Amino acid sequence: MPIATDLLTANLLSPVVLAFVLGMVARGLRSDLEVPTAIQAYLSIFLLLAIGLKGGVALRQDAPDNLAVMLLVTVLAGIATATAAYFVARTWLRDDALQAGALAAHYGSVSAVTFIAAQQFTERSGMTSEPVLVALLVALEIPAILIGIGLARGGGRPSWHQVREVLTGRTAILLLGGMAIGAIAGKQGVQAVDAMYVQLFQGMLMLFMLDMGMVAAAQLRQLRQGALRLVVFGTALPLLHGLVGAWIGLAMGLSTAGATVFATMTASASYIAAPASVRASLPGADAGRCVTAALGITFPFNLAIGIPTYAAFASWLAARAGT
Repeated sequence: MPIATDLLTANLLSPVVLAFVLGMVARGLRSDLEVPTAIQAYLSIFLLLAIGLKGGVALRQDAPDNLAVMLLVTVLAGIATATAAYFVARTWLRDDALQAGALAAHYGSVSAVTFIAAQQFTERSGMTSEPVLVALLVALEIPAILIGIGLARGGGRPSWHQVREVLTGRTAILLLGGMAIGAIAGKQGVQAVDAMYVQLFQGMLMLFMLDMGMVAAAQLRQLRQGALRLVVFGTALPLLHGLVGAWIGLAMGLSTAGATVFATMTASASYIAAPASVRASLPGADAGRCVTAALGITFPFNLAIGIPTYAAFASWLAARAGT
């Protein structure tokens, strides 16, 4: 099934993607452009809290009847993607159990920024994805990281300390906290901060993507031995996860836009929450290699090619189901 040219072109020429490209070009030219560390942290906090707020408000207005089923399916999807990443890393990359488990934690988990990019893509296409996806984002992230750590330790169960570390991580706290604030305050209450968290969202996202472009370019420079195998791993595995994720999304009752975002979630790789957990729980693993694969390879692939592919595949599946 070919990717619609207009979808691909619109995605590549969007301000978000172009800001990412600008960051990569700046790093390639060895420019002195830098985003201060404090600003990086602020942008990350802003974006996570903003999508949590938006999801909480929308869930209060229209929570799906099958929310429990959706959460369960999402948890199972996270376990499946983490397990698949582990065995592919063991066979294709020839990694040992420790390194394969570290990669599994990254590729079973989810990238919140890729999630935002998918939402922006569907909105540009004139579609709106379901607000429940914010809750599913958290449900996908947490068990996958724990499964990866467990596989790296030879199948042993993660300790309570490791579980607590994931649950209290920045991503989970901001998303869940933002959802709680949005659900409690409601649409009228959140209007008091609408100017900041809604109207400034696009501009903040562009700044974040500019920084991500510079970081991704720096990570790509680290690719040396086994680079080709890692590139194949970082593109082919997410593509497979995304196509299966689109089918799962539609099967759960999500719209075409929702299935596109869910597919992107399953296809993405974490480079914020997972690295922090892996560094703390698996100090012997090469965390830099995991981040290089997740941020330097998979993130640009999904941003430029993956998201339009999942959208086209979800549309195709929806059309077939309607015939």
